Amino acid sequence: MKTIDLSRGVPDPQSFPVDSLRAMAAAALERDAGRMLQYGPAFGYPPLREFIASWFDSKMSNVLIGHGSLELFNFICDAYLKPGDVVFVERPTYDRAITTLRQHGVTIVGIDVGDDGMCVDAFERALRRHRPKLVYLIPDFQNPTGACMSVEARRTVIRCAREHRFLLVEDGPYGLLRYRGTPLPSLHSMAPDLTLHLSSFTKLISPGVRTGFLVAPDEVVKRVASVAERHYITPSFFAQGIVAAWCESGQLAPQLDRLRHLYGPRLETCVQAIERYLPGRLFVRPEGGFFASLRLGARIDERSLQTAAAEAGLVLSSGNAFFDAHPGYQFLRVPFCALSATDITEGIRRLGDVVDHLNMAARSGKAHAAI
Repeated sequence: MKTIDLSRGVPDPQSFPVDSLRAMAAAALERDAGRMLQYGPAFGYPPLREFIASWFDSKMSNVLIGHGSLELFNFICDAYLKPGDVVFVERPTYDRAITTLRQHGVTIVGIDVGDDGMCVDAFERALRRHRPKLVYLIPDFQNPTGACMSVEARRTVIRCAREHRFLLVEDGPYGLLRYRGTPLPSLHSMAPDLTLHLSSFTKLISPGVRTGFLVAPDEVVKRVASVAERHYITPSFFAQGIVAAWCESGQLAPQLDRLRHLYGPRLETCVQAIERYLPGRLFVRPEGGFFASLRLGARIDERSLQTAAAEAGLVLSSGNAFFDAHPGYQFLRVPFCALSATDITEGIRRLGDVVDHLNMAARSGKAHAAI
């Protein structure tokens, strides 16, 4: 039986623009080898900073480039947080962000996610009890749920940030990967003075280029860059130079078209398979990104799910890892981008059988206990 991996949100190697990267690497070295191969400032390779600044209608001084958005988030935490500070996150949220925050000793307050992203009523209630230093959000095709925050919810969060004087950390690696529906404005475009926008070329080009970026107010960029300087002598101007040449040559727009044509049908296949084999359990209906997600109910515990899934030839991620505290139900993230349509359908069919079996066993156990 073939093992099907439903655990990791990674791109399909078919999406990697190998030929254009090879050509742009040669062109970049021909043009600027001395700078690309030398030590450089922590702010990042200037031509790529200029490209990103133009892309985000900002200034070069608003851009810091690092080895990935998670690394930059860690630097933000170093720069702005101390043990005991309060940080709001969506519930569920990116598991590695939770790990990073825990390593900084902060108090994490989770705000439930629904069809329109983070629940703003719960957010405003939490603000009556806590004073957050930062609010960490993935407003577009959220990891792990796939949800998108509505425009009205974004406006509410921005209004609250102004009233309560906290900063917004917008993690936005999936925003351009919309396969249907209407694009929504980023928090950064709506409130550049309050928003620390993180993103990466990992999902757009490949993880191997190790290039993420922060777009934020000047004083934030300087403060985070000073942290970066304590962690490494120089960023990789070699990788950043190749990415800059690739972007400047007009490769980004056609690459986005390729990604949408590759991943869009896989999302539809995933949703259709869930509706067929796991009806009523889809958390939200995504319109883009890398993930769908499931509510599997309170009867199923994670250990039993993982064990039964492994016996069925499935590899699953830990649903509990995406929560600041146990949610009281079993959650599961379902990545689809790196899988073929056949493997998506077969994987979800097997998962449906596993869930049905576990639910039957739970009902049987309760009935037996009642006798």
